[in-house]
Amino acid sequence: MVVDDHLLFREGVRDLLTRRGIAVVAEAGDAAAAVAAAAETRPRIALTGLRLPGASGIEATERIRRVSPKTRVLVLTMSMGERDVSEALRAGACGYLLKDCSEDEIAAGVLAAAAGHSPFSPPVAALMLERLRSSMQAIDLPEDGVPELTARELEVLCMIAAGKENGEIAKALVISQHTVKNHVSSILAKLGVENRIQAAVYAVRKRLV
Repeated sequence: MVVDDHLLFREGVRDLLTRRGIAVVAEAGDAAAAVAAAAETRPRIALTGLRLPGASGIEATERIRRVSPKTRVLVLTMSMGERDVSEALRAGACGYLLKDCSEDEIAAGVLAAAAGHSPFSPPVAALMLERLRSSMQAIDLPEDGVPELTARELEVLCMIAAGKENGEIAKALVISQHTVKNHVSSILAKLGVENRIQAAVYAVRKRLV
């Protein structure tokens, strides 16, 4: 599914994907239409912009993931803002491409997302790496001792450090997402950190993973 508020751009993306043998099952020009189309067609990939009429691409991503959990949302946008990248990933996007990338890169990104990978344009990947480095420097972790985690919590922590979402963790461990959420909360409390990024950094620095 291709989602963008500019008709000509949307048609261009549809045509380039079709030429490469990638079926486009739906198109949408705003968030509401995208969510409705996702619920009806259950696309494998939703390639979406961030600036959409009615609601943002961030909101659209969250709603698409709710109505069609198996759909992987791949952002295609002009924005390289750190906040946009962070919020898109937090909403459930599996990757983030910039509109100035080549046709081959867009097609390759869609295929990579369909294969379970997380494609990022090089400038976005560099931004994320720099953010991670800054986080590692900024987090003041306790030097003495390591909190005692259960075997299950260690499994969950390893997956957090690998960038897995709660749904992916639940599927891999054959437990409910609610149970995963409880484990994550317990891990954050035991490690004395505020979020998943800090937990991942802690795990790496303490060699828990």
